[in-house]
Amino acid sequence: METVSTHGGEHGLPESAYQRVRERLEGQRHHWLITGVAGFIGSHLLEALLELGQQVTGMDNFLTGHAHNLDQVRDSVGPHAWERFRLLQADIRDPAACQQACTQVDFVLHQAALGSVQRSIEQPQLCNDINIGGFLNVLTAARAAGVRRVVYAASSATYGDHTALPKVEHVIGQPLSPYALTKYVNELYAGVCARCYGQEAIGLRYFNVYGPRQDPAGAYAAVIPQWITAMLACRPVQINGDGETSRDFCYVGNVVQANLLAALAEQAGAVNEVYNVAANSRTSLNELHRLLSELLAERRPDLPVLAPQYRAFRAGDVRHSHADIDKAGRLLGYAPTHDLRRGLRLALRWYLRQRPVAA
Repeated sequence: METVSTHGGEHGLPESAYQRVRERLEGQRHHWLITGVAGFIGSHLLEALLELGQQVTGMDNFLTGHAHNLDQVRDSVGPHAWERFRLLQADIRDPAACQQACTQVDFVLHQAALGSVQRSIEQPQLCNDINIGGFLNVLTAARAAGVRRVVYAASSATYGDHTALPKVEHVIGQPLSPYALTKYVNELYAGVCARCYGQEAIGLRYFNVYGPRQDPAGAYAAVIPQWITAMLACRPVQINGDGETSRDFCYVGNVVQANLLAALAEQAGAVNEVYNVAANSRTSLNELHRLLSELLAERRPDLPVLAPQYRAFRAGDVRHSHADIDKAGRLLGYAPTHDLRRGLRLALRWYLRQRPVAA
């Protein structure tokens, strides 16, 4: 199976902060913990770190992660690099497991969470236990183990009902779902731990991440893998609302970049902050459907392009989302390498190769 590189730098361009960080890591090995390592984003972080010669411990309970994601990373990096990876099948709700996972670790990339706004509305207690209780376990274990820094997955859902665009980090509204609330509490806990214990943590507010290995199955699947799978199966996509709801879709390679930049950031004022991680663009669902249809027609002209089907708005959804990424650019050196069209091309290529499995 052909692998898809999702996190490399741009050749022929002036050296970027991300290129410098990658060069630094290639010459210096650290020990990293990735929670949620078998998930979509976690597996891409694993792949990037192993390719850079790093030692990685991964932690996952496989509630939402998949062993086949790890299999694909192993096939991509090869057996020699794979020897630098250790997997702990464990739950972040278990404090002892978190303590074990953090032993002799330099950096933690915390991705484990119960995602999905809709699932949090249906299962608020489970969402709270994993996203808040589990996060506190990770912070506590990292502090006890002397971890240098925790970089954690925050969320654009934190902006809640605040309608102004673009979204800037210091202005948020009221949360619209239990999931949004838990992600905001993560930020509050990280801030308290910084003030009380001097612990270093950086939060990354992800905006609608997509890319290869994102699960298209199940009731809580994200819109892009859902739609690609439907289109490949010649089914019409389902759009919640009128299709003018908009999002700042962010390719997973940009997220990998942001995590590594945050972990190694040295600029004064960069630590113990929260950053938007996005592409700094806004695309409506109707526009997304048109672009996906166009890109799919290039690769599979034999497939019909079906009109979307519209249904009711979904409870808890934010109407519009568009990130200001100036802060991440100034303090971390973050500069997205993949816009929506480029990212969708890479994602489509992967889903087309998974067609017998994904459809």
